[in-house]
Amino acid sequence: MIAQILFLIVLAAAIYLFSKNVKTIRRNILLGKDTDRSDNPTLRWKTMAKVALGQSKMVKRPFAALLHLFVYIGFVIINIEVLEILIDGLFGTHRVFSGFLGGLYGLLIGSFEVLAISVLLSCVVFLCRRNIAHLKRFTGIEMTSWPKSDANYILITEILLMTAFLTMNAADHKLQLLNFGHYIQAGSFPVSNFLNPLLPDSANALEMIERGCWWFHIIGILAFLNYLPYSKHFHILLAFPNTYYSNLNPKGKFTNMASVTTEVKAMLDPSFVPETTGEPGRFGAKDVTDLTWKNLMEAYTCTECGRCTSVCPANITGKLLSPRKIMMDTRDRITEMGNNIDKNGADFKDDKSLLDHYISREELWACTSCNACTEACPVNINPLEIITEMRRYIVMEESQAPASLNNMFGNVENNGAPWKYSPADRFNWANEV
Repeated sequence: MIAQILFLIVLAAAIYLFSKNVKTIRRNILLGKDTDRSDNPTLRWKTMAKVALGQSKMVKRPFAALLHLFVYIGFVIINIEVLEILIDGLFGTHRVFSGFLGGLYGLLIGSFEVLAISVLLSCVVFLCRRNIAHLKRFTGIEMTSWPKSDANYILITEILLMTAFLTMNAADHKLQLLNFGHYIQAGSFPVSNFLNPLLPDSANALEMIERGCWWFHIIGILAFLNYLPYSKHFHILLAFPNTYYSNLNPKGKFTNMASVTTEVKAMLDPSFVPETTGEPGRFGAKDVTDLTWKNLMEAYTCTECGRCTSVCPANITGKLLSPRKIMMDTRDRITEMGNNIDKNGADFKDDKSLLDHYISREELWACTSCNACTEACPVNINPLEIITEMRRYIVMEESQAPASLNNMFGNVENNGAPWKYSPADRFNWANEV
């Protein structure tokens, strides 16, 4: 009974803390402007099933996709085993599912073990790729000590959890063979069976190992759950809503700005009365609250895999732009604003903004708008939308476009085309043929 009460306290505390952190992130996301992503639900469900559930964009890098598939399937299916552990912990039972699953239970435990060793080996390979092979896409000015450590913490945690799971099963199996206590004959152990020679023969020692690994495994999972909101691995949860709310328009199609449309209507129709929402509208985005909630959701969904940056032509040619940094900076800024609200109230304003303090103008103007980053992202994140909105602010609010663009704007205004030639001279080339 003491163990059950202790388990209930740990579980309740973990759920409370996780709910609190998720609520904070949701609040931060909703600081963004509203945008309607409720159209065409059928296509949205298909997109989510294909991209998030089916991992369709991962296969462009087959080896990484295979390893990620092992971890992904293991994470999803082994949660069935976690459900059994939760029930056992709350009600003091042991392998509660074995009673009504019968022979199927052995198949399940056996498949869990195969998946566990697959997850473990995949995480070892991922660690080697990051820390020994030093793949280029895992480097960059934005990949400071924390992002690198974050990835390693998760991989090491996965390895420890899978090791604890297999060791727990191995000790459980030996206790079953000894007919010790409540350890009923249940399950199949094709992997952990090989660990049996490494374990002691004493029943009491085996019980300590089994119980110790049981507690380590479930507390580790609950700790992992509460680590997610602070980590790039929050994409485990956000990948599904993020792909559901994907931009369904063709890549490269830019939206009309509502603020500009209102201004044009007012110019063309003197009787037009724009809707007033209190504060005057801003052209483009200077700070994260000028972006949409979907842009901010994407920032929290980013897994920092570097696929976007690795295909960015600007980055490849040595320019400062990194689409991954754009998303990481956006996430850092909105998190900072959320922390300021918690400490100082909703009306608190600091002297910072996403533009200049986090993202430089050089980065923004290096973008070629090619959409390679959007195409490469495994979860349909679109850094170009953020870049475009910030460019719009620079041009339309500050009138500080680069000289080459200002020349083009002047030509369009005066000549009706980007070139310096007047409309009367536009056909002169034909006279020289």
